[in-house]
Amino acid sequence: MVIGDGILTPSMSVLSAVNGIKIKATGLHENYTASIACLVLVGLFTLQKFGTRRVGFLFAPILLAWLFCISVVGIYNIIHWNPRVVSALSPYYVYNFFQKAGKDGWSSLGGVVLCITGAEAMFADLGHFSQLSIRIAFTVVVYPCLILAYMGEAAYLSKHKEDLQRSFYKSIPEVVFWPVFIIATLATVVASQAIISATFSIISQCRALKCFPRVKVVHTSNHIHGQIYIPEVNWFFMVLCLAVVAGYRDTDMIGNAYGLAVITVMLVTTCLMFLVIVMVWKRNILGALAFFIVFGSLELFYFSACLAKVHKGGWFPLIFSLVVLSTMCIWHYGTLKKQAYESHNRVCLDMLLSLGPNLGINRVPGIGLIYSNVATGVPPMFAHFVTNFPAYHRILIFVTLQSLTVPKVPANQRFVISRLGPPEFRLFQCVVRYGYKDQRKDSHDFESHLIETVAEFIQCGSDCSELRVLGREFSLNQLQSSPPEDVAALRLENGISTGSSKKTVRFRGVGCSKELEDLSEARESGLAYMMGSTCILASETSSYLKKFVINVVYGFMRQNCRRPATTLGVPHTSLIEVGMVYRV
Repeated sequence: MVIGDGILTPSMSVLSAVNGIKIKATGLHENYTASIACLVLVGLFTLQKFGTRRVGFLFAPILLAWLFCISVVGIYNIIHWNPRVVSALSPYYVYNFFQKAGKDGWSSLGGVVLCITGAEAMFADLGHFSQLSIRIAFTVVVYPCLILAYMGEAAYLSKHKEDLQRSFYKSIPEVVFWPVFIIATLATVVASQAIISATFSIISQCRALKCFPRVKVVHTSNHIHGQIYIPEVNWFFMVLCLAVVAGYRDTDMIGNAYGLAVITVMLVTTCLMFLVIVMVWKRNILGALAFFIVFGSLELFYFSACLAKVHKGGWFPLIFSLVVLSTMCIWHYGTLKKQAYESHNRVCLDMLLSLGPNLGINRVPGIGLIYSNVATGVPPMFAHFVTNFPAYHRILIFVTLQSLTVPKVPANQRFVISRLGPPEFRLFQCVVRYGYKDQRKDSHDFESHLIETVAEFIQCGSDCSELRVLGREFSLNQLQSSPPEDVAALRLENGISTGSSKKTVRFRGVGCSKELEDLSEARESGLAYMMGSTCILASETSSYLKKFVINVVYGFMRQNCRRPATTLGVPHTSLIEVGMVYRV
């Protein structure tokens, strides 16, 4: 629903702002306003590639000017048209309204919910500001300005009931209409930016959890992890926003869809918060239940009113969220099946080495980098290659990538080398650690650093007894209680220099000059990358539904998402792709 909100918010905000032109040009056809809105949307999504950091300096002045304008106009309308509207702050009038309006009052909640839209995307601001600053800004600045604006609009409507459809722009004094119109249009762009950033953040997290197909994630800030840009999603959203504006052309229809998307997000968030309070925070279940009843019942009233407008445009977020949810579930299901197959069919290294003399395996000159997600043992892709083509490189390095939540990993801490099997087999395991801002496009630099690290490992010996980063000690308990990626991130986040720090390593054993000679000769012979080009198919005994999900839908997504070799910047001339069918 939040991803669908990322389409509806820009469409609704920009189109409603541009519709203000009709106040001055009453004969303007809706096609022209829709075209202007589409141009603004194209500009908005084009700016995304520059990142929030480069255009963010404009956001604060625009929003402050917008809040100042609506609060001043609100105060003017309250004083000029109906000062008694201030009494509407009393909860009595809420009860009185529903008592008199009855069912119509309940139906109007579907429109009232649009007054609180945007609150569901406030979590995206955590990528830019602290929790305290967001609370202070909303409580002290934003909320009072919004109350004054709505009260002023209500005061104007009390004297001009015929202007209900265009009450906001009609209530603006003639003298300041055009400045407020321009600021309103700019403010919608800023508001749209917030939900677009939120959408990028959610998709990035889903991708990390293996719930979304591989897409390119560009981090636009060297300091803040949350500022990202996803090109494929950005242009896809732009096309959908243009389709929504051109298809609906009516803010009422888009508003129905927008309201349902927003209130659904809020209701689901409340349900999830109940679980967080009980299971994560370990608080009293009665307190969590009170929280759920108070907020959940209020949101259910709004949700039921919005559901009544499904046939008036509210169907769009439901259909879109169903498509997105199905995509995520199928991708996650297929990925889990693929990993389970690799884990179950991985080959023990000793078994592979024992088969060497029987299969007549030859060692060809060069270095082979075998990429896989298998941390231990031999990936089935490589075993499949060896059994069909009994030859592999003189030096083999099994490479596993690890992403950390720090901007950059120092070059002297990027590679973690270990030996597989006896030294004479020349087999190594390498874990390559990347920060979210590290570039992976320079294959020559990667090769040079990797081989230098392997040479250092061979020089010092293969049995590591202690690893210590100079100037910073880590206790054994701290390392054992944290997963590997957290330990690595902890080391990097605790002030380790990226330039001058050096690893001090103590090893048992004596370095082998023969290994270094073999490594040098293999480097001169060339280096090859080996990756699996797997085809995931459902087993013959699977149901028709599973065959459709795995063979058709998941296969289509794998063929059309970014390939791992492209993401890693592997040169095509050095790439070996091993085709293999996984029957899951």
